[in-house]
Amino acid sequence: MSKKYILAIDQGTTSSRAILFDREGKVASVAQHEFTQIFPREGWVEHDPIELLFSQTISIAECCRAIGATAEDIAAAGITNQRETTVLWDKETGKPVYNAIVWQCRRSADFCEKLIRAGHGASITEKTGLIVDAYSSAGKVRWILENVPEARELAEQGRLLFGTIDTWLIWNLTGGKSHVTDYTNASRTMLYNINDLCWDEEICNIVGVPMNILPEVLPSSADFGVIAPTRGLEDIAGVPICGLAGDQHAALFGQGCFAPGQAKNTYGTGCFLLMNTGETRVRSHNRMISTIAWGLDGKVEYALEGSVFNAGSVIKWLRDELRMVDSAAQCSDLAASVPDAGGLYIVPAFTGLGAPYWDMYARGAMFGMTRGTGRPQIARAVIEAIAYQVKDLIIAMEKDSGIPLGELRADGGASRSDVLMQFQSDMLGVAIDRPESVESTALGAAFLAGLRCGFWKDKAEIAALRKSETIFTPAMADDVRQARYAGWLKAVASTIEHAGK
Repeated sequence: MSKKYILAIDQGTTSSRAILFDREGKVASVAQHEFTQIFPREGWVEHDPIELLFSQTISIAECCRAIGATAEDIAAAGITNQRETTVLWDKETGKPVYNAIVWQCRRSADFCEKLIRAGHGASITEKTGLIVDAYSSAGKVRWILENVPEARELAEQGRLLFGTIDTWLIWNLTGGKSHVTDYTNASRTMLYNINDLCWDEEICNIVGVPMNILPEVLPSSADFGVIAPTRGLEDIAGVPICGLAGDQHAALFGQGCFAPGQAKNTYGTGCFLLMNTGETRVRSHNRMISTIAWGLDGKVEYALEGSVFNAGSVIKWLRDELRMVDSAAQCSDLAASVPDAGGLYIVPAFTGLGAPYWDMYARGAMFGMTRGTGRPQIARAVIEAIAYQVKDLIIAMEKDSGIPLGELRADGGASRSDVLMQFQSDMLGVAIDRPESVESTALGAAFLAGLRCGFWKDKAEIAALRKSETIFTPAMADDVRQARYAGWLKAVASTIEHAGK
């Protein structure tokens, strides 16, 4: 094949990126743009879908133009995206009827509680693999339909379309020709039956979502359409979109976790731990999520997942709201300047607690402050809070799978912090393997696209591309580890008690 690159379109919670990967899986070019985070009320989080689309389009254009790449050079594009974030739009005008409601948003918490009280929790979990929570897309769709009159009117006219961010991007990138998603993103909506691989009519009726607004669901490596000659993308018009996966599924694939029992954790805005369970769905008894890992080669593979809502976003909070640091690197340096947090614990439940607690009403808290608590201790407590939350997930996942964790593969922006990776290894008592490229999410999307178009031959070729950069090994005594973690559990219990629901 004469083509040189695969284009990865990486649409995240706080920024949009585009990366061109060569045949060795190395970054040839990258561009990134942040976009506005909108907080209309406490616990509510939104994005402007038009601004988001613009940030992604300009990132793609800049990435390609930086090295003069055109459609002649690009074999295919793969997309990975923030999951659960919900957009509804008019298919005739292309105009969203409301802002995108972000996965972190808690506005549908009361509705989710009603579903549970009505006795629907167990059946929804059995069909979708998800815990009934405001995190998923279903409640967000219902909220828009109930609170935006235009949405209900358009639905009745057959003009309304629903999509998670992948669907919104593809619809626009293909000039409105493709209204599609993949197994992974569909599995995050709380409307998709992961056993039967179809939108679940009963759940849609319970939630109040008309099925005619739902996209077509395809495997993760498939033909999703071609990029249209839209403004700014004329040079890459005609490039096929051949790969699609939600960000965490893409990272699992990008990390080469192809065998049951292999696990990765992505340290991004949130923290997301996934373990491959192969073609067998493992039903969790410890409040983990069962999800589709990917659809490939005519097969569907599954994963167990644990979700931490606030990880890298806590560092961003230190930077943007408290103005205590100028960058994530400075936070890491401050944390490394002290041996521990001096007894300080921060529970970053800004938008509730995810797995294994699933408390939609918990809010952030800080415990153990003294007169000696300063910027270094707070930075250290933020770093440690991320690692403690991952330990919560690992304990639950080991119980579910019956497989003790041998190592954890790490990626995501916050994994660049050596102090975080070392503390994570200390807390888990296992090695943390950080690859040379921490762009596992974008790589996963690229790999899925590349397999479809023949850029790469098979998973074995992809696995051989992965190289470890640093392996962190435990250096903390067991009694110290246990004491530190016991303090964390006490802080979490106090946070939940204070929430009062």
